[in-house]
Amino acid sequence: FAAQRHVLIYMEDAVSQLLENREDISQYGIARFFTEYFNSVRQGTHILFREFSFVQATPHNRASFLRNFWRCFRTVGKNGGKYSSICCYLLTAQEYHCLLQLLCPDFPMELTEKAARIVLMDDAMDCLMSFSDFLFAFQIQFYYSEFLESVAAIYQDLLAGKNPNTVIVPTSSSGQHRQRQPPNDCNPLEGVEASLFYQCLESLCDRSKYSCPPSALVKEMLSSVQRMTFYGFLMALAKDQGINRALGALPDKGDLFLDPAMDQELEKLVAQVSGLSVSGPASSGADTANMPVRNSPRINSPWKPLHHRRKMDAESEGSNEETDSSEN
Repeated sequence: FAAQRHVLIYMEDAVSQLLENREDISQYGIARFFTEYFNSVRQGTHILFREFSFVQATPHNRASFLRNFWRCFRTVGKNGGKYSSICCYLLTAQEYHCLLQLLCPDFPMELTEKAARIVLMDDAMDCLMSFSDFLFAFQIQFYYSEFLESVAAIYQDLLAGKNPNTVIVPTSSSGQHRQRQPPNDCNPLEGVEASLFYQCLESLCDRSKYSCPPSALVKEMLSSVQRMTFYGFLMALAKDQGINRALGALPDKGDLFLDPAMDQELEKLVAQVSGLSVSGPASSGADTANMPVRNSPRINSPWKPLHHRRKMDAESEGSNEETDSSEN
């Protein structure tokens, strides 16, 4: 159970943060630190503003990152923008990458480009994409990254007339991703035999130690066609709602812009701000003492990773040094 849930990774990370920030933690106790740390892991907020090597370290981390990316930027998909007449913003791969870096500063551009290639196919990389198209393609590319690397190698062998006798399984988990050469999918008549392709993928899923899509859903997908191209397969994975539900990070496409819990919190904040702005002008002069006291509900701020606080402290120390030198 511990290995399946990657408990050791979280214990090592918690202890590492404990040692790095022991002076701050000593103010409120080690027990409280571990409680808050594992609560954040359970809620999926532990990956916010963390390094990419940690964000991609476990399937739970990847799913948590996908869920947080959707919740933070879902309004990009439903607010009107200058590029679209259908009431949604269309952004380039570079712009989506900037959004990803707001949550993970060292997120690699290569993964963003690979996700964009699933949507854009043969179009230029600076073409515009809707939020939903990019999000579901990014989900497949990010969560099943190692699986797709192996699929690309198998596809190339089949395209060259070879029958792969061994399953190619990536061994590196350091976050370094190899540059994938896009297979030649220009001609819609090209591709590989779907049944043989599935046999190779079934063997890959059975032997791979990394996350793979459910074999039954892959079989259903490939059994409906005679031939399949590489990017056609990736697009089918991205559009399959059965695979999306099995992964469990994002809602169905029809509910993509709905988040009742988040909307409720936003409505509370808007109501508080509106109430303060309305009552502001009326609180001048002698009537201030007669104004009823407004008791707004207090919203607790989420727990911030200690390493992030330490970074802020270091930046503030640097700014103080600049101030001192300017005074001299």
